[in-house]
Amino acid sequence: MKIMRRTKRSFLGVMTGAFVIGEARTAPARSYEVDHGAAGWRRRLSAEQFRVLRRGGTEPPFASPLLKEQRSGIYACAGCGLELFSSASKFESGTGWPSFWKPRDGAVAMHADATGHMRNEVHCRRCGGHLGHVFDDGPKPTGLRYCMNGTALDFRQQEV
Repeated sequence: MKIMRRTKRSFLGVMTGAFVIGEARTAPARSYEVDHGAAGWRRRLSAEQFRVLRRGGTEPPFASPLLKEQRSGIYACAGCGLELFSSASKFESGTGWPSFWKPRDGAVAMHADATGHMRNEVHCRRCGGHLGHVFDDGPKPTGLRYCMNGTALDFRQQEV
């Protein structure tokens, strides 16, 4: 019986492989109101938006300018424009991604994470774009933290 030695290199290789495999998936195979096909999405979105919204990627922490956004407004899907979150539900989670305690009614859908992690992916209900993940460590009243990729969102300022 051969015993595999665990080294730093083998561990990093496995973790890198898991990350790459996890990033190389598409939105769940479902039918959506808005669908431009892969070529259409590539034309409409930046390379980073395509990687996140259509391939399930994650932007680096603290990379999004929306993380520090303090104005009143609406956060919409960068893919189809559906209004997803109100600035009234945004909070500072300290995680490095824009976080919200509640989406707008009927705006998002959740699916089990395809990478095997024990978490739920959050997708735009209308186009299926991957937005981020939801966790159960958020503030009251919901106790949820919708941890979103800023590149998957467009901010629309509203006057109060």
